[in-house]
Amino acid sequence: MVLSAAANLANFDNLCVAPGLVQSWPWTWAGRSIEVCYETWGAGGEPLLLLPALSTVSSRREMWAIAHFLHQRFPEQYQITALDWPGFGDSDRLSLSYQCDLYQHFLQAFVNTQFHRPVGVIAAGHAAGYVMATQNFSTQNLWAKIVLVAPTWLGPFTAMGLPEHWRSSLRSLVRSPILGQALYALNTRPAFLRWMYRRHVFVDATRLTDEFIAQRYANTQRPGARYAPAAFVTGGLDPARTREDFLGYFKGTSTPILLLLPEQAPPRSRAEMEAIAALPQVQTQRLPGTLGLAEERGDEVAEAIAWFL
Repeated sequence: MVLSAAANLANFDNLCVAPGLVQSWPWTWAGRSIEVCYETWGAGGEPLLLLPALSTVSSRREMWAIAHFLHQRFPEQYQITALDWPGFGDSDRLSLSYQCDLYQHFLQAFVNTQFHRPVGVIAAGHAAGYVMATQNFSTQNLWAKIVLVAPTWLGPFTAMGLPEHWRSSLRSLVRSPILGQALYALNTRPAFLRWMYRRHVFVDATRLTDEFIAQRYANTQRPGARYAPAAFVTGGLDPARTREDFLGYFKGTSTPILLLLPEQAPPRSRAEMEAIAALPQVQTQRLPGTLGLAEERGDEVAEAIAWFL
């Protein structure tokens, strides 16, 4: 299904470029049909998939600056696709039990359906974990090259050390119809979103304009918006249980891997990224920024990876 690309132009913040072609793809999970939204720039060239990080405000718009830089610099070389994960962004946000298996199966199905050869992938945050897990579990070679931008595998409450039984209880509480809605509303207020961005997403606080925060707030208020973020925040979408498990996804792969490591990342997250950087098969570049590196410094990210692609 083709959606309105022209209507999307007004939402491009301050990016003076044309939007991509916005479409939806129906995918079935647990007997439920989920319409997944994705956006494409270019009609030919090597396929390149852009995967945003998972978060309460997760959206493909986080990858726009990277997409626009690469499309403008190499208009004939790449066909670029950025998507909204199920339960996030403009994709359906059904009341499902969101879990790792859902996203691993979705990613494999989307790549196999949309592309007919291995695809280059740029994955931010938790998306990196799903890319690496799929690299291991798929019987096919899905990826031509892999770029991991500020990769993570620990959800916020997991990183805080909250026990699993507490995290599971909180997840169920947020899913409840009345108290859950109230808790979600408290944690998506514009003031809280601004605080969250300042704490560990953006380095440059001047980027957090009222218009920027208002758009992110609107993203959190879509029908069914709390279900997938509740799973992410409480660790239900963590693609591995331990560092050893996560690093195990890298073993035996022959696919070229580039890690972009943000120099101002929180200490726990940076320690996990440094463990990836220490792997012999991983090339590493360090850039100013923190966990929102792909969005805050998209042009610099694209410039840094152009040679690798």
